[in-house]
Amino acid sequence: MTAAAHASEDTFARDVLERSQELPVVVDFWAEWCAPCHMLAPVLEREVDERAGQVVLVKVDIDANPALAQRYAVSGIPAVKAFRNGHVVREFVGAQPPPAVAAFLDALTEPSEAERLVEELRSAGELPGVVGALDAGDVERALELLLAEAGRREGHDRDGVRRLMLALFADLGSEHPLTLRFRRRLATVLF
Repeated sequence: MTAAAHASEDTFARDVLERSQELPVVVDFWAEWCAPCHMLAPVLEREVDERAGQVVLVKVDIDANPALAQRYAVSGIPAVKAFRNGHVVREFVGAQPPPAVAAFLDALTEPSEAERLVEELRSAGELPGVVGALDAGDVERALELLLAEAGRREGHDRDGVRRLMLALFADLGSEHPLTLRFRRRLATVLF
């Protein structure tokens, strides 16, 4: 079993935020005195090992790094937060059984809903500007194009655009600045 990396307040940006630009990074916020943390750790490590090269595990001791615990609103432990592109995209609190941990990690390593929807658009030749923007990594441009499209469409056609935007928000994470800005704008267009 590979050992998880340990991050501190000094290394968190490099070990988690920067690394999550390449692969999903799962952060286990824990403490030495926490019995459920010790129960979860081997399950988490084993499941991450089974997905070697697809996800990275980092541990953060909340007693040694209270500012990180506060920054990421850790109110109970173990708290497991998955980062993509520098933002939390999924999380759970408490010791979980192996099937739940496996499902959590599989959701990070399988194509996301947004990736599936974009592939459908690509295959159908629809919204090439949106697909091109996403292929180029320009999520902001893609969201602008989708927002304009939502304003032009009605009914089921509009719902497809809404679904893609919500899926992109999920990939970005609920606290990402683009999610916050475009979620409000989408609500204005739809309602």
